[in-house]
Amino acid sequence: MGAGRAFDATPGHRGKPREIECREVINAVRHLVRSGCGWWMLPIHFGHWRTVYGWFRELARRFLFQTIHDVELMRDRAQAGRDASPTAAVIDSQSIKALHAKTGGYDAGKKVVGRKRHIAVDTDGRLLMINLTSADISDSAGAQMILDAIRKRWPW
Repeated sequence: MGAGRAFDATPGHRGKPREIECREVINAVRHLVRSGCGWWMLPIHFGHWRTVYGWFRELARRFLFQTIHDVELMRDRAQAGRDASPTAAVIDSQSIKALHAKTGGYDAGKKVVGRKRHIAVDTDGRLLMINLTSADISDSAGAQMILDAIRKRWPW
């Protein structure tokens, strides 16, 4: 262990004390989604917006929000009397004008410069996945990408 220092493995005793609780980060994100405000307009009772944003980035990097979505989706399907894992999906795409997007493209069929979102829902309308691409990706290629990603999330 070295120089007479003991290692304290108890939670919360290493590093800088946490300034904000994880639940407050979730509450802050819910507030942002509901209100549509920017990070810098976050009410101070959630903590400083940069601290909340930093925790949000870390939780998103660890796929916490995707995991919550998937677990709640399977729970909701089970409560509705369905199999927890979806067995069928409805896929659609929409071209969005985004003139200043870094990875935009031109959708010749819809005459739109921008991005394209491919959305998959189950047969009851529950959101399964969203994939954002440049607008020049064909609908069939975008659908294949989203199907491959769905198979990875729900392999059974």
